[in-house]
Amino acid sequence: MIPWAQLDSAKTGDGAQELRLKRRGNEFSIMLGTNELMNSRLSGSEQALAKLSCQRIADHRQPRILIGGLGMGFTLRAALAELGKDAGIVVAELVPAVVAWARGPMAEVFGGCLDDPRVAIQETDVRQLIQSGPAAWDAILLDVDNGPEGIVHKGNDALYSLAGLGVARTALKPGGVLAVWSQGPDSGFTRRLKQAGFAVEEVNTRANGKRGARHVIWIATNGARS
Repeated sequence: MIPWAQLDSAKTGDGAQELRLKRRGNEFSIMLGTNELMNSRLSGSEQALAKLSCQRIADHRQPRILIGGLGMGFTLRAALAELGKDAGIVVAELVPAVVAWARGPMAEVFGGCLDDPRVAIQETDVRQLIQSGPAAWDAILLDVDNGPEGIVHKGNDALYSLAGLGVARTALKPGGVLAVWSQGPDSGFTRRLKQAGFAVEEVNTRANGKRGARHVIWIATNGARS
């Protein structure tokens, strides 16, 4: 078997931990300690995050989408496939090295999607963009950390608090969608979404189509369209 080779490393957004980019043949992995955060062979649930969200806003004209977390680009590519030419997607990535990896050693994985004219990459905390103004987004997709119970950056907890969810709802247009990826269920988070005023759908999905680890996606809708 081909051994794993480490290509690069980078500090997390708070500087407290280290991300490591590894490669084995055509397979890539991003690790945090002994935890694998993502793998280039496992993209099913990240793609589902985009597809489910875009389906809910299919009737929105000139939709603006905010994606929190670039990762390996699975959510971004799936969103581009679902959306028309009038859409705009902003991807917020807190760790500049992840963007460099996407344009460098993992360029083949990304397949040129960063050069799509509909895409803008901002090396910033997604919370800054969520707080930038009311009714700014048709959909906010959060694939940040491991979900509501994060392990990478404790500052991410504010995204998933009741106050953070209230800010996200304010940032959405009527009928807009907040979609959140998680490595597992979290009944407390479901309750907070409802307390924040969202209509909530919890979807179970798999890491690799019908196989692989079981993940959860919350689709939280900001009321009925006016």
